[in-house]
Amino acid sequence: MTKQSYVYILASKRNGTLYVGVTSDLVKRTWEHKQDLAEGFTSKHGVKTLVYYEAHESLEAAITREKQIKKWERAWKIRLIEKDNPHWDDLFERIVP
Repeated sequence: MTKQSYVYILASKRNGTLYVGVTSDLVKRTWEHKQDLAEGFTSKHGVKTLVYYEAHESLEAAITREKQIKKWERAWKIRLIEKDNPHWDDLFERIVP
């Protein structure tokens, strides 16, 4: 049995710096970003707001999708976010059990 995985996009602010990632535990990984426990790009640039995510049936599918989105132009990523989250709300509270 495969574990559900997620592709997610974090932002520093509306139309700010974006980060695309993949994880099998969206709540834990988002919390780590928010607490600056994920060293590197997100902590350096203050990227902590979960603005988009999508679930996949396998880690392999999520990684494939992550790579696809990372290659996109910025405008395409913004359209993807704003399609379901036009105000760039922090979606973290929606995913916390």
